[in-house]
Amino acid sequence: MKTYTKFIISIFLNSIFNVFLIMFSLIFILNLLTELEFFKNIQVSIYYPLYFSFLNTPSFIFDVFPFIFLLSTQLFFNSLFNDDQIDILKYSGLKNSKILSIINITTFVLGIFIIIFFYNLSSNVKSLYLELKTNYTKDDKYLAVITNNGLWIKDIIRSKTLIINAAKIDKNFLVDTYISEFDQNFEIVKNIRSKKIDITKNEWLIYNAEIYEQNYKKNEKMLKLNTNFNYNIIQNLFSNLSSLSLLDLWEMRKNYKKLNYSVTDIDLQLMKLISYPLYLLLMTMLAAIIMFNTKKSSNKYKRIVLGLFCSVVIYYFSNFFYVLGSTEKINLAISVTIPLLILFLINIYFMRNINAK
Repeated sequence: MKTYTKFIISIFLNSIFNVFLIMFSLIFILNLLTELEFFKNIQVSIYYPLYFSFLNTPSFIFDVFPFIFLLSTQLFFNSLFNDDQIDILKYSGLKNSKILSIINITTFVLGIFIIIFFYNLSSNVKSLYLELKTNYTKDDKYLAVITNNGLWIKDIIRSKTLIINAAKIDKNFLVDTYISEFDQNFEIVKNIRSKKIDITKNEWLIYNAEIYEQNYKKNEKMLKLNTNFNYNIIQNLFSNLSSLSLLDLWEMRKNYKKLNYSVTDIDLQLMKLISYPLYLLLMTMLAAIIMFNTKKSSNKYKRIVLGLFCSVVIYYFSNFFYVLGSTEKINLAISVTIPLLILFLINIYFMRNINAK
């Protein structure tokens, strides 16, 4: 590796590290305030809010990495501009395009590293955070998971506990469902089997129910069952995909397919993760273009504000298309590709004559 390449990479990595620490500190403090509010009526040591804040911070850091790379790139070029190092590099025959290519390659490699290592770490930590946090919430008596054996629900309502297993979900119906009802001592009260249950409301409508109670069987054409769950609640139960690693996402996708559950959100998350290194690369290019095109400006804060404004616009623009994709208004691949394509075209347009800047 050539000396100037090492020099550029070292300054760029140092900029990323500094911005990363600042972002981590800010997010940690914001999380700490949230956790203090959560624990204000719960008797725990101050260690708990600190610990929970630390566990919750990495997942937020992952979401703001595009901002981190944009700000880091601006900080990198500010350093080169302030010390006239950029002119020294140009006099040595190093073009602006070469500098940009070096930091672009570095960004892309870091993006792959972030997906493989940082994301999986942050998802595992987030999973631990959610698991521990559940112990301090009021709804820890409710549980729903999806496994190879279908949808499992634990529900406690009044003095009875319900264990529900459904083979599939067909729109707002549970298919091939088996319900076990237990009393306060967890003694079996009765079992209910049904091919079709309407879960539109919290009061489920059980069609052609087979009821097994005290070694007797009886049939009911229509049976009503009060629960804490309905179709919308179940649909939103598994929306926190940031707590799932890549392998967990893939495994959940297979389980969802077996259950006939929508895999749209999982596919969207996987596509976003696959395209993430490219997203970081395009944000780095955008920041570099902003810096080259505002090089003559003496106010470095205006450059940073311009960069932040552009990143916020891109963030909401991308989220708009993600929502269209998740609600199946447009194809998922298109919802992920269009923001990246538009950002790519903008970068290519403003990169013209970049060596003359």
